[in-house]
Amino acid sequence: MFSDSKKEKSPMETTSNQNIIAQGTKVTGDLVSEGDFRIDGQVEGNLRSPGKIVVGKTGFIKGTLVGTDAYFEGKFSGKLTLSGTLTLKSSAHIEGEVILGKLAVEPGATFNVNCAMKGAVKDIKPSDRQTPQTKQPEGSERTA
Repeated sequence: MFSDSKKEKSPMETTSNQNIIAQGTKVTGDLVSEGDFRIDGQVEGNLRSPGKIVVGKTGFIKGTLVGTDAYFEGKFSGKLTLSGTLTLKSSAHIEGEVILGKLAVEPGATFNVNCAMKGAVKDIKPSDRQTPQTKQPEGSERTA
């Protein structure tokens, strides 16, 4: 009636991988992972991940960061490229060059960057550009 067999997950079946750089740890070089990153220590170099990147209050990245979404409470200096959202908490300090899809900033965060937003661009129609002085009331005509 009940089976004693248990399914064991192979290492390839794990659904979530999180890499942690703990406080007091300094990593110099390139880091590449398919999983998420939590950084409470220091990273000097290039970091690339399609997962979520979280930088805690004691975390610091100096270099290049390429990913999807990032959440900062700590510091960053360098080039940051995200296809998704950059979230800055009040303790965040970001300097350098930033290319991203969306930006969320809490009051108190430092954001000293050259920033380009590469999200969906909304076209502005010529009729949307008219100022109140140039709009004509319905039924009236303008003669020159």
